[in-house]
Amino acid sequence: MMVDSMLAQVGKNLSEAMRILGDGQRELEAGPERRRLCRISIPGPLQGDGQDVATILHLVHNLIHDEEEEEEEDRPSQQMQNVGEQGHMALLGHSLAAYISVLDRERLRKLTTRILSDTTLWLCRLFRYENGSAYFHEDDRDGLVKVCRLVINARYEEYASEGYAVLNSKQPVIYQSASGRPGLGQHLCSQLGLPLSSLCTVPCNTIFGSQHQMDVALLDKLIKEDIEAGKLPLLLIANAGTPGAGHTDKLGRLKDLCDQYSMWLHVEGVNLATLILSQVNSAIMAANRSDSMTLTPGHWLGLPAVTAVTLYRHEDPALSLAAGLTSSQPVAKLRALPLWLSLQYLGHNGIVQKIRHASALSQQLLQKLKTLASIKTSVEDELSSPVVLFKFSQEVSAASSGGSVEGYCVGEKELVDAFNRWLGEQLVQLVPNSGVDVVELEDEGTCVRFSPLLTAAVLGTQQEDVEDLVEKLSELVPMMSSTMCLRQDFREETHRHSRSLRYIEELSWPGLGVVRYEPQAEGMDENRMIQEVQKINTELLRKLQELDTDIIFSTGPEFGTKEDCIFVGMITEDIDVSELVDTIAALGRDIEESGRLLENMTEVVRKGILEAELQLQKANEEKLIEEGMMRQLPLVGSVLNWFSPVQSSIKGRTFNLAAGSLDSTEGTYTTKAQTDRPSLQDTSTSSSKRLPGQRLFRRSGASSDSLSETNSIDQAEETAREGSTTPSSSICPPTSPPAPEEDSLIASDVIPENTLESSVQVHTQVEAEVASGESQPEGQEVEQSRR
Repeated sequence: MMVDSMLAQVGKNLSEAMRILGDGQRELEAGPERRRLCRISIPGPLQGDGQDVATILHLVHNLIHDEEEEEEEDRPSQQMQNVGEQGHMALLGHSLAAYISVLDRERLRKLTTRILSDTTLWLCRLFRYENGSAYFHEDDRDGLVKVCRLVINARYEEYASEGYAVLNSKQPVIYQSASGRPGLGQHLCSQLGLPLSSLCTVPCNTIFGSQHQMDVALLDKLIKEDIEAGKLPLLLIANAGTPGAGHTDKLGRLKDLCDQYSMWLHVEGVNLATLILSQVNSAIMAANRSDSMTLTPGHWLGLPAVTAVTLYRHEDPALSLAAGLTSSQPVAKLRALPLWLSLQYLGHNGIVQKIRHASALSQQLLQKLKTLASIKTSVEDELSSPVVLFKFSQEVSAASSGGSVEGYCVGEKELVDAFNRWLGEQLVQLVPNSGVDVVELEDEGTCVRFSPLLTAAVLGTQQEDVEDLVEKLSELVPMMSSTMCLRQDFREETHRHSRSLRYIEELSWPGLGVVRYEPQAEGMDENRMIQEVQKINTELLRKLQELDTDIIFSTGPEFGTKEDCIFVGMITEDIDVSELVDTIAALGRDIEESGRLLENMTEVVRKGILEAELQLQKANEEKLIEEGMMRQLPLVGSVLNWFSPVQSSIKGRTFNLAAGSLDSTEGTYTTKAQTDRPSLQDTSTSSSKRLPGQRLFRRSGASSDSLSETNSIDQAEETAREGSTTPSSSICPPTSPPAPEEDSLIASDVIPENTLESSVQVHTQVEAEVASGESQPEGQEVEQSRR
């Protein structure tokens, strides 16, 4: 009864631990201040007094969630594994394994033997692998390493006594598929102490059959060549579901070839899970003839921390022991305990149901994808393939009438790969429970993979998630198609503004294209030009991002090679590309002109003041000649002006900062309104106003074309440059009888004070006149008057 109470206590402690670690509400209710204190209060050195279990578990909980809080700002949150009841059984197995290990040796031996034999029997029956033995291992590559040692011990009789010296007589050769798991062969050679020359990679079919299946005829040729060279063909690694595409090798023919040359056949892959089903593809069914195969039931059944299993057939237990496939230590056999508990909890029907559910999800998605245009599927067997590969494929005939595809045919593969990479990333974010990911394949390029046998049990994927995935696809694909078709138009429209815009060829960018605004500055040194380009494009990007449009403008990929560029994202088919490019060019031109105006402001004002000084001196001379000497005397001049007022013929002047010139104000006082020069906004390309509620760059509907057209730039510039006006100043004629010995220059507040001071220090007469002036709130004019 003591054992029963101890087992109950183990289960109770595990449940309590799972409750504390899985409950995030308590930490959320504590608020950010509490979480911050938790991070600070984590002890460094070991404390003198011990802590209870609850405190330690809360500390682990805080560490887990603090790590999530630090990462959530940098990247989207990762999907947590769905740990159900069967997952709790697997975790309980680890706790029980630790408890069982303290039993007396005889009781431990009996219990571990029963656990190991039960699990082996169940797995062999489930996966139709008769008379097999099982090796449980944490690293899913470790089983193959042990199998290779077993084969070396079997083929080299003196290996046990002579070691690797016997391999010099006949170098062993391990064959693997070019579509196999990356790095697996190198790992084998490293663990076995073999040179890389012992690894032979067999190419896949290029004419007949799947592009991911091992070429059996070529393998036969390679084996014969190795035998003639004095080498020993040792082992062949075949795939029942390649890591990328999920394709299965011709296992039956490969087994016959291995029997012919006394080679060991090892099979691995996700498709081995379908051996559990009542109806199995004949190509996969041939896997039960192999000498060994590696299974990963933890992924297929959603069992956390469950070991991988390698099933193998060999009659000599001594060689299995020498290779490490079996152990005389009872504790090593406890690795099967979590799986032993989980298999019993699920039962045969529960296990089959999970595999059948994952296979049904693949078939559901495959049928839906056939109805979508511009989506190409790549599956080995449409009737039973558990892995679905699909990609966006823009056909030439699918191009819209407004676009062309000739421009991207040269780099079409790289461009389509970029679009599919973007598509996969979007689907991962929009439908995280689907478990899709992006894979890079040699022939197909970049594809989106749906492999529910690896993800459905972990993420809890349901049919609703597949429906949601197809719905998001139907929304993204038309946008990708229109963007692909309009890329050439975007390039051509950019070349139309070749004096200011430069089209950057970036085939790895999934969007409309990349442009850079380059200012027209002659004689500027290279470093200054780089700074100017960076400043203008940074400001241009900011203004574009502020526009009322659905188009995303960015600086491109985080680790991209193109700098100081505007990356234009995906667009819909109703976008007017010409209007978009015109707006980019106009905004860039305004930014360039505004920057040039500010840089030259000091020089313009200084020259303007010098010219104004000359105008004042000339006006004073003309006044003396026109009025005569008598009117300049203080007392006499006042009396004469009283009885006989003089109408001055001296005209006023306007100082235009944008043009840097003094102009006449005669037109201003004739029309009673200021007549400024056209501003930068007025000179840019413009069109009629947009329809109510219509966003920028969108073409209006056919029914409203006769009434209004989509505005190209006015609304964009109205948002980007609101409140921006062209500064100017004027020199105005007097409005009252002039005073005899006084000249004044009235400056508006638009001229920077420090600029005026720096210029006026050189010209003392103008400094006094500016100080006595007054500001014009609306006209922004510098006035000249004689009083």
